[in-house]
Amino acid sequence: MKKIWCNFFSAFALALCLSGCQKGSGEPSKADPPPEFPTVELTVWGAEEDKELLHQIFEDFQAKYGEEADFIITYKPQSESSCTDALMADLEQGADVFAFADDQLNTLVAAGALEPVENGDTVRTENLPEAVTAASVNQTLYALPLTADNGYFLYYNKQYFSEQDIESWDNMLAIAAEHGKKVSMEWASGWYVYSFFGNTGLTVGLNDDGITNYCTWNAADGDIKGTDVAKAMVNMAEHPGFVSADDAGFLEGVKDGSIIAGVNGVWNAMAVKDAWGSGYGAAKLPSYTCAGQQIPMASFSGYKLIGVNAYSKQPEWAAKLAQWITNEQNQKLRFHLRGQGPSNIKAAASQEVQSAPAIAALLEQSEYSCLQRIGGNFWDPVVKFTANILAGNPSGDSLQQQLDTMVEGITAP
Repeated sequence: MKKIWCNFFSAFALALCLSGCQKGSGEPSKADPPPEFPTVELTVWGAEEDKELLHQIFEDFQAKYGEEADFIITYKPQSESSCTDALMADLEQGADVFAFADDQLNTLVAAGALEPVENGDTVRTENLPEAVTAASVNQTLYALPLTADNGYFLYYNKQYFSEQDIESWDNMLAIAAEHGKKVSMEWASGWYVYSFFGNTGLTVGLNDDGITNYCTWNAADGDIKGTDVAKAMVNMAEHPGFVSADDAGFLEGVKDGSIIAGVNGVWNAMAVKDAWGSGYGAAKLPSYTCAGQQIPMASFSGYKLIGVNAYSKQPEWAAKLAQWITNEQNQKLRFHLRGQGPSNIKAAASQEVQSAPAIAALLEQSEYSCLQRIGGNFWDPVVKFTANILAGNPSGDSLQQQLDTMVEGITAP
């Protein structure tokens, strides 16, 4: 608005000057009134850790389009993992633009919260094919890819582990216990627990109805049985070098030195690097011992997306802001400030991104990962199963019974 006001002032001064020179002309000329600007109010939901990044992006957006509208952009922290639940509580009053994990896409589309992206062909050519697939339902693009790094891998402190050590959970746990330290992994989330089952031939996934799940994690036949995996998890849970820690617990342990390795994601890369300094390392997940074999740990790969609320009162400006947040320049900025891997092809191809330890670890782990496509009934049964193992099986049920109960819950209609 300052630029607009200055232009108006200059025009007014010029008009006065001309009127003073034209003594014999009629009425003095009048300056044109300043243009009226519409006020555009937008609410954006994003990760709490993205607050400073998003404010910088908003400022640049307003500088770009400041001569077209007056913007009031309100940022509200909202976890990407639970964005859909918050949005479904009141869709019409929800955020105009929001960040969410790709596994929520089907639910949002089914609820009518997202419309197809208008410039879909451009988005497809600018982003990694896997990210485009993650943002699409039946080959129709419904959201804009933001990152290509919503997966997990191994962080480790090089002061304790060699590159050979980190190939095996057994070695890592032994080294951690020897030093009175811990190796961490979150078992209070089926997202991570999938790692143990993913490369065993035991399966889980979404049925054709897009709602219910199939699951064979309790299979009692085959080269690797469900109980083989469960026994391996029991052995790990009882090891003095292991701890189940959530995101906050992992960071706390990294900072106070009690955790020297752990399974986590790129969103904590900066914090881990700051804590470990020259000891900072990242790699694909190790193998673990199961049924007398070394099984490479699997992972869910994921992508963060930006959606535009179909009920937004400012749909055109909301779409422009979503495109601005996800453009090449701002994906590079996101990498610099937050260490998150771009989905934009040009941004992802930069040498700086390719050489980042966390991104390199994700690329290495991608051989053993798959897109997360799971119905809502998956999560709670898995958490109950792992909680019982961590507690030492107070229920007294056999491992097979526990697996059967878990699978019954996962596959419930």
